[in-house]
Amino acid sequence: MVSTGVAEVTDETFETEVLGAELPVLVEFTADWCPPCRQMAPVLAALAEEEAGKLRVVQLDVDRNPETTNAYKVLSMPTFMLFRDGEPLRSMVGARPKRKLLEELADAL
Repeated sequence: MVSTGVAEVTDETFETEVLGAELPVLVEFTADWCPPCRQMAPVLAALAEEEAGKLRVVQLDVDRNPETTNAYKVLSMPTFMLFRDGEPLRSMVGARPKRKLLEELADAL
């Protein structure tokens, strides 16, 4: 369920790809069965392209990666978490337009 420009991370790669990243990372906790998650795919692809070099955008499938999902207490999809320097800075639940997502991330980037 990975859209163009949006990498997929797993329980095995989360520490390296997200917690160890030099750039801030926006993680979408997603699922194949989640209609709002599918709705967010083009928004995240556009965001990944427009913010390349400033922000990395990745997806984590909650059904295939229960360890990370449980570690961050994710209960609803889509959940977006912004990580910087290995720490979660912000968490947002639910689909939203790109403009709103950027506004919510602006002060943390």
